Amino acid sequence: MTRRYDPDRRQRIIDAAIRVVARGGIAGLSHRTVAAEADVPLGSTTYHFASLDELLIAALRQTNDSFAAAVRESGALADPGCDLAGELARITGEWLAGDRTGVELEYELYLAALRRPALRPVAGEWCAALGDEVTRRTDPATARAVVALLDGICLQVLLTDAVYDAEHTREMLTRLIPAVPVAGADPGGKLAA
Repeated sequence: MTRRYDPDRRQRIIDAAIRVVARGGIAGLSHRTVAAEADVPLGSTTYHFASLDELLIAALRQTNDSFAAAVRESGALADPGCDLAGELARITGEWLAGDRTGVELEYELYLAALRRPALRPVAGEWCAALGDEVTRRTDPATARAVVALLDGICLQVLLTDAVYDAEHTREMLTRLIPAVPVAGADPGGKLAA
């Protein structure tokens, strides 16, 4: 029997795992369900991923960066004159208002690290990626606090079906982020004449 060359099989398995989790949660994930979803032999899933944790790590890595990417791609943090709190609140709202299934999937995989220690380093990458973006405009300690606040707000919205409140988020972020002096301003905050 000739073995078929299939260089994209590993990626198809990861994509299938993401679809399985999106549809039925992590509880529905098995090598068998992923193989059926990817339309590959069962042995292919275990060949590429010896354990379900390995498969979940690959899936989490693939879904992990969407919020940090939204922040990065907005370009807002590159502008030192932008209202950082306002921009982060706006981007958070846009992200939460986007593909809800994708947002929920990202958080489900992220929170799976509670019970699966192998996922914890990858979950930490989510926080680090966002923190790196925010650190472009503030210090690392403040960036960590901002990430924790945004993470908490997103979890509350997702878990309680609350309506996202951009103004509240902006207000809370403003409390964390030190004001950046405007060029030409005196210490009292008035523009120099």
